[in-house]
Amino acid sequence: MLQELYHNPKNAMREYRMGKAHLVGSVTISPDEEKSPISNKSGKVLIFGRNKGSLQVGNQDMMVLCGLGYYVNGFRGFPWLALNFHMAHNLNMHPSTLQLVQNCGNLPMVAKPLYGILSDALYIGGAHRIPYISLGAVNKPDISISSVLLQVLSWGSLALIPIASEARPALMACVLLSNLGASISEVAKDALVAEYGQKNKVLGLQSYAFMASAIGGVLGNLLGGFFLLKTQQTKSMFLAFAAILALQLTVSLKTKEESFGLSQPSNYTIVRESIPWSIKKQYSDLMVAIKDESISRPLFWVVSSILAVPMLSGSLFCYQTQCLNLDPSIIGMSKVTGQLMLLSLALLYDRFGKTIPMRKLACITQILCAFSLLLDLVLVKQLNIQLGISNEIFTLCFSGLAETIAQFKLLPFYVLFASLAPPGCEGSLMSFLASALCLSSIFSAFVGVGMASFLGITSGDYSSLPLGIVIQFFAALLPLRWIGYVPNSQVVPEKGRKRGRSMRTRRNR
Repeated sequence: MLQELYHNPKNAMREYRMGKAHLVGSVTISPDEEKSPISNKSGKVLIFGRNKGSLQVGNQDMMVLCGLGYYVNGFRGFPWLALNFHMAHNLNMHPSTLQLVQNCGNLPMVAKPLYGILSDALYIGGAHRIPYISLGAVNKPDISISSVLLQVLSWGSLALIPIASEARPALMACVLLSNLGASISEVAKDALVAEYGQKNKVLGLQSYAFMASAIGGVLGNLLGGFFLLKTQQTKSMFLAFAAILALQLTVSLKTKEESFGLSQPSNYTIVRESIPWSIKKQYSDLMVAIKDESISRPLFWVVSSILAVPMLSGSLFCYQTQCLNLDPSIIGMSKVTGQLMLLSLALLYDRFGKTIPMRKLACITQILCAFSLLLDLVLVKQLNIQLGISNEIFTLCFSGLAETIAQFKLLPFYVLFASLAPPGCEGSLMSFLASALCLSSIFSAFVGVGMASFLGITSGDYSSLPLGIVIQFFAALLPLRWIGYVPNSQVVPEKGRKRGRSMRTRRNR
């Protein structure tokens, strides 16, 4: 097509007027072609292939920055495994207290919509994604505070400052600080992936993010269990993770957002001078997007499917380590098994799952999630011993299955919302989704703590734990009653997206 335009100027003018081709530099971008070359400001040529559902991402900067970012996000299981054992064994925390610390630490994640609005509305040094991964990474070296740096400081403090890991208020402050930095970074990465995919007509990049995160989870939990078994030194694990975060910070500081070929604001100076107006406009756009039934209905279902199930992770963790006396390597390897399953499911989804009706896929995953909860009942009732399966083998193979399916259930919704996000609202909408999911998980954890207290589940008495697991099972089946809120199609028609964009344009006028 490119050669045809060069040899026939009339065709070129006709294509340009009809809007079927867009010229960037000396390269033609045509979304209808099987492969479309895209040139960015750095001069790199990017190739996107869409052949039978396969996807080739040719931007090296995107692959390195977001691949490493999602990998590190999955690798957070490495220090968290050490922190869980530190709280359970060194600090002798009650199971409910342990679960509260685990989930209250996620409170900064609830404010993700704020970070998303800021990321969409405010440009720092002419960019609005990478500066929020590492503030000051783009032409502003004097701004030294960084979302990754917050994590480095928190985990480094837990490793090097004794009071930070021994005093519960100080420990909680470090956890909150770490998750604050992680949440800001995650919002920027999610928005960057969504905007990049829409810009270049490549849908489903979220599956690659899941794969990178799963690979990080596999290695993180594998190494975490090994280190705990061999050294029992949790602080050295905190320090090692801080070093990995420092590497991520270095990579983000060296990456320029212009290398992704994303559009830059033509009225950057005006936007910079009217920050309150920009934030107010972005918030208004987000509210308009959320009120759309194509967004609100699936959002309600996926959030309610988490809210409905009370969480008993703290009680189960303490039961495995205190009653069954499972060593750290088994717990870590069970997480590895779960992450390997998640990676396999993400690969299968990217290859085959996009053709399955979304409502059917959500129904299947919810049913599997409910029945996988009963595997914990088998372990607690020691039915596996009657079948000749040791606690170690059963935990290794089945302990993390419910968590894996619950994580995979979210992938089609991330893909759906990324395709539904109006241009310029990618960060706000994706962060709102992440915040809603996080808030529902926190609520589920608090309900689980209340249920454990009501049933009398303590560190010395786990006799009511089977009843709690049965309640979880029936609660997980409840969302199937309103499965109709989930759309059948996983891909949004281009016609619908254009209509949504025009509505926003008219309203803004």
